[in-house]
Amino acid sequence: MTGQLQAGRAGAEPGSAAALIIFVHGYGANGADLLSLAPMLEPELPGWGFLAPDAPDPCPGAPPGGRQWAPIPAMDGSDAAVAQAAFLRSADMLDRFIDGVLAEYGLPPEKLFVFGFSQGAMLALHLAPRRAAPIGGVIATSGMLIAPERLAAEVRVKPPVLLVHGDQDAVVSPAALPQAAEALQGAGFPVYAHVSKGTGHGIAPDGLGAALAFLRQFAGPADTPRDG
Repeated sequence: MTGQLQAGRAGAEPGSAAALIIFVHGYGANGADLLSLAPMLEPELPGWGFLAPDAPDPCPGAPPGGRQWAPIPAMDGSDAAVAQAAFLRSADMLDRFIDGVLAEYGLPPEKLFVFGFSQGAMLALHLAPRRAAPIGGVIATSGMLIAPERLAAEVRVKPPVLLVHGDQDAVVSPAALPQAAEALQGAGFPVYAHVSKGTGHGIAPDGLGAALAFLRQFAGPADTPRDG
């Protein structure tokens, strides 16, 4: 079982995967958007599985199939309290989804990595420190750390984090990267950062390369999956 989220899949199947990547898409997109990265990563990460859940709610004004983890008041005029509640609900759903995937694939949490983009990166940076057991790591691209002032008091685990941002991002300010890095490092997280020169709100080839190096560094040796 993978909770209430529906997900596309690629790569290794349950029982044979050495490690997993969960892609968490941005506002107005869907799981297929980031799952399109799997063919580029799979040759470099043989034996890995890739999953990309769709956010729970349709995104008003987005192209057909676009979804959201939460409304964004500055973009859609939604109520801030409603948006916060939706964000926390999505974090809980993603948490349960991760637990279900780990059980299905028979892998320990340190063999699972979350790769988030934009709103998905914000969700990943919120959830990963608050899980009961640390995952292998977080790759947060073009995102930001929500409520950094609450991190130190609410953190339970400290997985390694890679922050990636384009220096020409006009959607989420590039200043979000050093702000997140400062808060995470202050709370004791291993933090790595990569700035993609000349890149807007997207993932450039050099950013994907930084993500691949991070995954190789922290995945460890390819083990045989344990029985789930």
